[in-house]
Amino acid sequence: MSADRAVLESALERGEEEGGNVEFKERLSRDLHLADGRLESLAAQLRHRVLSGDGTATYVVGVTDDGGIAGIPPEDFSESMDVLSILAEEAGAHIEDVETWGVGDDGDRGLVGVATVQEGAVLDVDDDHIVVGTAGHVDHGKSTLVGSLVTGTADDGEGGTRGFLDVQPHEVERGLSADLSYAVYGFAGDGAVHMDNPHRKSDRARVVEESDRLVSFVDTVGHEPWLRTTIRGLVGQRLDYGLLVVAADDGPTKTTREHLGILLAMELPTIVAITKADAVDEDRLDEVEREVERMLRDVGRTPLGVARHGVEAAVEELSDSVVPILRTSAVTMDGLDDLDAMFERLPKTARETREDFRMYVDRTYSVTGVGAVASGTVNSGSVEAGDELLLGPMPDGSYREVEVRSIEMHHHRVDRAKAGRIVGIALKGVSEDEIERGMALLPADADPPAVRSFEAEVMVLNHPTRIREGYEPVVHLETVSEAVVFHPEGGQLLPGDTGTATVEFKFRPYLVEEGQRFVFREGQSKGVGTVREVGGGAVDGDDSEAAAADD
Repeated sequence: MSADRAVLESALERGEEEGGNVEFKERLSRDLHLADGRLESLAAQLRHRVLSGDGTATYVVGVTDDGGIAGIPPEDFSESMDVLSILAEEAGAHIEDVETWGVGDDGDRGLVGVATVQEGAVLDVDDDHIVVGTAGHVDHGKSTLVGSLVTGTADDGEGGTRGFLDVQPHEVERGLSADLSYAVYGFAGDGAVHMDNPHRKSDRARVVEESDRLVSFVDTVGHEPWLRTTIRGLVGQRLDYGLLVVAADDGPTKTTREHLGILLAMELPTIVAITKADAVDEDRLDEVEREVERMLRDVGRTPLGVARHGVEAAVEELSDSVVPILRTSAVTMDGLDDLDAMFERLPKTARETREDFRMYVDRTYSVTGVGAVASGTVNSGSVEAGDELLLGPMPDGSYREVEVRSIEMHHHRVDRAKAGRIVGIALKGVSEDEIERGMALLPADADPPAVRSFEAEVMVLNHPTRIREGYEPVVHLETVSEAVVFHPEGGQLLPGDTGTATVEFKFRPYLVEEGQRFVFREGQSKGVGTVREVGGGAVDGDDSEAAAADD
């Protein structure tokens, strides 16, 4: 019996007692357990269990009333957790941790889980919370470095700390959760606040509670075939800084340069960490650092060696044009103190603020008993349960009226979410198959356009020959990933050129605004751009049917 399994066995052994804090449930369904009268009764029961446990209750789901292990399908377990979250909220508590196990032969009987319910509302993060997007070639030690940062634990030389960042089964099974930050740690007056076990949501809550400021990391993918996924992670999130890793034994690769181009195109202040410093000699480290410096100068950036100039200078000079470089080893922990010092002092990046709510859809789900769920990062404003919103544009250019059923953040149900939060929003008035990635959610009284083409200033980072009239790459803008047709001013753009082009979506319109930045890619061709004007391609919602007919 593993230590984790001991949690389940202990709860089953204690059993349900009148004055105890353990409750058995085979499953919880929205239709049955949230019906009139049942919600209040079950919330009172949960409150009793929490008070009996001095602020903590244990709910075992997937077992019979007498503690027999039954196991329930993953979709039923997801619904049960959603219902339990609602009951906890009603009782002034929240789900702090969930552990699951497969039961039966090869786990084919379903899931059984233990949910820890804690008194008090879900913990939130303050406005000083910085979010870092990580990038770099596969096997360059990105996840291992982050694992050592957030735990303060040295790696075993085999990538052991990378395992801290694996997704847990219940996170996959639930589906509704939209917590894309895969690691977090913090800082208090006496230094870094590390996670003992990032698998446990209770550990994350402890870090949030004890820290004066937080640092979250959003993962990207290092494999070349998945560059599109990396672009999605960097373009579609509200990031403050970029952390690019370069392995000392390999040096900068083609993928490294592409990831750097994306980070800089998004105007993210970026830090370069040379990893695996313990695996090579000093001469090789010097050589790789020189290669990184040349790579940065080639794209018009000024490298700043932290070893030579110090952390204070790196924090003060870090900008769109200055890129600090550190040498690190997750095995010896060399350089991680300097990274800690930088993350502790770096300010939250200034952003243009707007009052109205806006969120681009990144992923969609359909959850049993809840319905369609759209997840993404809140770009601006705030959203509350019960709000009426517009979703779109639809393929014909129209926007759909929808209502917010519920909001979830960090595996907890919340009443309200504000800009910068990664959330899952359950929507009434639309089915999951009607929601597409790249659509936007806006206030019901907004008058958004459906944009079919726009004018942009573009820079060609790489192309085998030249970009001509009719060039068809894929544009990544916010969470939009769509094929477009380029119409360059003057008829062509050469590699390294900066010029103006009309960009036309091939298949459907999207919400596009002046000032938004984007990346375009097709084969070996890559470039970046900024929307300068939304012109004749814009279609007002009222004119969408006519526009669709004109198409």
